[in-house]
Amino acid sequence: MPKPMRIVLLALAALSGGVLLKTSDQLVHTKGADVTGTLPPQTSLTPTPRSSFTPTTRKGYWNADVVGDFVLPKTKTLTFDAAGRNLYGNENWEKIFKRGFSSVSQARMFWGTEIADSKTPPGWKSRLSFDRRAFTVTRAALQGPPHNVQWALNGNLAGQTYFRPPANDPNSQQNIYAFAKALGNNCILYGDCPASGPKIGVSKLFLDFENDGVDVPNRQEQANMYTYLMKAIKDVADPRTEIGSLTPVAHNGFGYSRAADYESGGEWLFSMPAQHTATSRQRGMPDAIVGKSYSDYIDFNMPGTYHVFPDYDYTASHRGDYDRHWLAGLLSEQEYNIRLSNKKRIAWHWLFNTQGPFNRSERASNPAPPAVAEGMGVFFWFTGAYGAILWDDYNELKPDQPTPADPNLQGLGSDRNYACYEHYIHGLWRLFKHHGDLFNGRETYLNQQTECSFDGGKTWYQYNANQLKTRGLPFARAVINGDQILVAATMPFAKPDQRTSLMVRYIQNGYQFYTTVNLKADEIFLGRATMGK
Repeated sequence: MPKPMRIVLLALAALSGGVLLKTSDQLVHTKGADVTGTLPPQTSLTPTPRSSFTPTTRKGYWNADVVGDFVLPKTKTLTFDAAGRNLYGNENWEKIFKRGFSSVSQARMFWGTEIADSKTPPGWKSRLSFDRRAFTVTRAALQGPPHNVQWALNGNLAGQTYFRPPANDPNSQQNIYAFAKALGNNCILYGDCPASGPKIGVSKLFLDFENDGVDVPNRQEQANMYTYLMKAIKDVADPRTEIGSLTPVAHNGFGYSRAADYESGGEWLFSMPAQHTATSRQRGMPDAIVGKSYSDYIDFNMPGTYHVFPDYDYTASHRGDYDRHWLAGLLSEQEYNIRLSNKKRIAWHWLFNTQGPFNRSERASNPAPPAVAEGMGVFFWFTGAYGAILWDDYNELKPDQPTPADPNLQGLGSDRNYACYEHYIHGLWRLFKHHGDLFNGRETYLNQQTECSFDGGKTWYQYNANQLKTRGLPFARAVINGDQILVAATMPFAKPDQRTSLMVRYIQNGYQFYTTVNLKADEIFLGRATMGK
C-alpha cells in the first residue's frame, strides 16, 4: 500500500472511531468501533440453571441421567449416531428421545423392535415413528457388492461410472440408479412402506462418501455424478425425507477459522451445474439434470468440523490466523456458510479428537474437555443451524472393562472415558429445557452481528469468530425473539483463576438493551433478559 494512502486511511480510522484492518482482516459483517457517551441503565441477565452432577469416571459408560427430561423444539433436529445407546435399551428405549435427541441413526437401532430382523413376523411395524428415524449411508454401500461402483472411493472415476444400466445389460447393479433404487427399499426394514411402492423410510438421510476431491479435468464429470446421485435418491425417498451429505459443502474450513475462509467464493462442486460430456449420454445421464447442481437437490448443507488435538490443548497457541480454536472453528464454519448458501444447516459433532497426525496419540482417545463439550451443546445452536448429528466411531459400550494389555488398544472404544457426553447433553438441557420457547421459528440469530464492548462500553464491535480468536477476546452470541434476548458467552481456554468481563448491547427495533457479563475461567455462561424500549 502506498505511504500517502496508508496515512489517509489511518486518519479516517481515527476520525470515525474505527480500527484500521489489514486487507486479510476485512471480513464479512465487521463493524468498527464507535465512541459512546454515558451508558443507559443496564439490564441484568438471569443466569440459566446448571445441573449438579459428578462426571463419570467409569470407562465405557456415560450417565444419561445427569439431567432430567427435555426435548428439542420442533424447529430443530438432533440425531443420535454415537456410542452407548445399548446402555439404556433394556431400561428405557426412549431415553435418548428424552435427552434432546429427535432421531436415531439406523446403525444405533435395536433389531427386532425398531428395525426388522430375521424373526420379524408379517405385519410387524417399527416402534420408531418416521420422524425418529435417520440413516447414514457410507461409501461402502456403493463401493461393495452388488453395486461395486469404485467411484465411491475415487471421485476421479466419475467419467467411467454409469448413471443408469447400460443398454446391453439392463439388469446391471453397477450404476448409481440401481444403488438409489436399492435405498428405496429401506422402508421394508420398518414395516410401513406406502401402498404406492417402496420409499426411503427415514426422516433424515445422510451421505458420507468423502470422494469429492478430484483432478481439475474431471470436475465436470464429478459435478454430473453428484447432481445425479442426489436427484436419484430424491426420486426414491418419501416426500418427508430430507437429504444431505458430509461433502461437498458450500465451504469447508476444516475448523481452522481463517480470515481467508470468510472471503471464499464457495466450493465448486456444491453449485457447479451438470452438463453433458462426450460420454455422459451413453452412460445414462438424463437431460433433466442439465443446468441443475448438487445444491439444487439437497435439503441441507452440512458444514461442520471434527476436532484435532490442539483444540483441547489449553497450553497451545490459539490466537494465530491458522491456529486451532474449538469455538472459533465451531462458529466460523456456520458464519461463512450462511453467506454462501440459504440451505438449512446440519453439522456432524464428535466429542473426541479425530484420528490422524494432529492429535499426538494417532488415535481418538482424547475426550473433549468439559467446557468444550458443553459449549458445543450451546453455541452451535446460536448460529441458527437446523440440526446436528452426534457421531462416534464406536457403537455399543461395555462398561468397566479391564485396560487392554496392548498399549495400541488402550483408550479406544469401551476403554475411553465418556463423561464428555454428559457435559454435551448438559449444554443441550440448559439451552432447550429452559429456553426452548425462543426457538419457535420467529427468532433472530445475531451471529457475528452480536455487538460487544471489551472496554466497559467505550467502544463497540461486531466481530466474527476469527476476529475474536485472533484478538484473544471473550466470545458472545445472542438470539432475539420479540422482547427476549438470550446470550451465550465464554472465554475459551481461560485459566482456572482467570476472570473476564464484556458488555453486550442490542439497540435495534426500538430496544435499548445493555448488559455486562462476568465470566469465571472458561465457563459457558447462558443468560436471558426482557428488553425494554
